[in-house]
Amino acid sequence: MSTKPIPRPRALLADDEPHLLRVLQDRLHELWPELEIVATAEHGLAAAQQIGRLQPDIAFLDIQMPGLTGLEVAQGIEGATRVVFVTAYDEHALSAFEHEAVDYVLKPVRPERLQLTVDRLRRALAIRPDAPMLADEARGAPAPSLPEGAELAKLLAQLMPRATSAQTMLRHLRASHGSTTHMIPVEDILYLQSDEKYTLVRTTEHEYLIRSSILELASQLDPQRFWQVHRGILINVDHLLSTRRDDNARLLLRMRGHERELPVSRAYVHLFKAM
Repeated sequence: MSTKPIPRPRALLADDEPHLLRVLQDRLHELWPELEIVATAEHGLAAAQQIGRLQPDIAFLDIQMPGLTGLEVAQGIEGATRVVFVTAYDEHALSAFEHEAVDYVLKPVRPERLQLTVDRLRRALAIRPDAPMLADEARGAPAPSLPEGAELAKLLAQLMPRATSAQTMLRHLRASHGSTTHMIPVEDILYLQSDEKYTLVRTTEHEYLIRSSILELASQLDPQRFWQVHRGILINVDHLLSTRRDDNARLLLRMRGHERELPVSRAYVHLFKAM
């Protein structure tokens, strides 16, 4: 009687330092030979796109990366991919951040510490591959305590600073449409969406391209007006027309004067609960 082969666990590694990326990859090969590393990424946007496309079981994410931070990438994950942060941040600050993260590992990565992470991931995947909870939580052990809201807000403010002064906020974006460069008033922007190289700027009439990342733009735009709703997407709430749920319970947005609907990641659904 034939039995189905057990699928190999699949992982993505993301770090903007190639040397540290190779070190992590080599140590995982040694400690977890059956782990299949399906992709590596050296910036946040690439990591987010690869996770969305490949749906790996695990994502090992650095915190500070160009394009999107590891925190933003983790917030945008919509599937069952588990997250491990590999970071230079101290243990207390990082343990406060993300209750769905399986673990965090401090740099430089020590083999004995990484072994603990591997053991935890093995248990988590064996218990229930589609569950986002911690392995110890699934076994009935209490989850580690999280910080109070003020402490978490302070951490997020340090990692993802936003402009707070009217003098520092952008009032126009310099963007290209064809071979022509335009100065676009920010109040005319419906939304911004990044890919690996460019950010698309959408107004009611045209699409433009700029080279700035979503992370850079978010730090220079009014946070009361421009909300992040998905990895790589900022919307201008002044132009929000309606929200709806599709058959899969996903939240979708419609902007005034624009036919396309924009998805809202689960990490940002709470922004629209009062609507």
